[in-house]
Parts: sequence; C-alpha cells; structure tokens
Amino acid sequence: MKLLQLLEQDCTMTPQQLASMADMSVEEVKAAIKRYEDEKIILGYKAIVDWDRTNREAVTALIEVKVTPQRGEGFDRVAERIYQYDEVESVYLMSGAFDLTVIISGRTLKEVAQFVGERLSTLEDVTGTATHFILHKYKEKHLIFEKQEKQPKEWIFS
Repeated sequence: MKLLQLLEQDCTMTPQQLASMADMSVEEVKAAIKRYEDEKIILGYKAIVDWDRTNREAVTALIEVKVTPQRGEGFDRVAERIYQYDEVESVYLMSGAFDLTVIISGRTLKEVAQFVGERLSTLEDVTGTATHFILHKYKEKHLIFEKQEKQPKEWIFS
C-alpha cells in the first residue's frame, strides 16, 4: 500500500526514490509496479494541468444523471454507454437524489450544452439531467491550484 500511495502522490519518482521511501529494494519496486499494471490496479499515469494558466479555452461540467436501472445489469449498461463518449472524463455511481455523476469537458458552454441535450439526455434509460458548470478549481487530487498573481495595470498617456 505504501508504494501505491507514493505513486499516487507523484508518479514521476524513480524506482530508486520509491524504494528508499517504501523501504523496499529497487527490484521489488519494479516487480510490484509491473504486477500492479498487469492486474489493472494501476490504470494509467496522468499529469494534473492547471489549464487556466494556459491559452486553452475549456469548460468543465458536472452533470447529475437520473437513470432507470435495468434488470440484471443495474446501472452498468447505461454507464458504459456514457463513458464511451470522448467528451466524458469521469462517470461515478452515486447514492442520493440522482444515480450517476458525469464529468465532461468542452471548448464552450454551447458545446457542453449540445452534448447534454443531444447525446446524453436522449439515451434510452436517462430520465433526467442537471448540469453544473465548474467556475473555478481550487483543489484536485490533493493538489491545490495556486492563485495567479494579478498583472499590474498599464497606464498609457499620450
């Protein structure tokens, strides 16, 4: 578990660094990582990017989805259909007032709205949606998005 926690915190650490921190040998670390990847315990490695610091325009939305579960399959079939779309970043089964949380990204509000209206809400077992646009990220995966320093105003006199 220690090795997995270390990888989750920073997957760019070398096997030597991981071995030292996990009290393992380098060979044990390499073998464990290979086993975790083979057994699909580790699904992939990703960088968390603060897109607000770039020129890329993007909109992220959290969509609450109400679904009619299917006999013998529950929510799995509709969740599978939803996560096949390229726009979809994450899908979670939830407890409470709605069934699935879907997180998507698009270039514009209109693009996200079209996805919800034309693709998601029209799926056979989807009975309702509620879309919430993410206005600002403060923290994600234990990482804090630091405030950008305000640029000083430039005064031009002619």
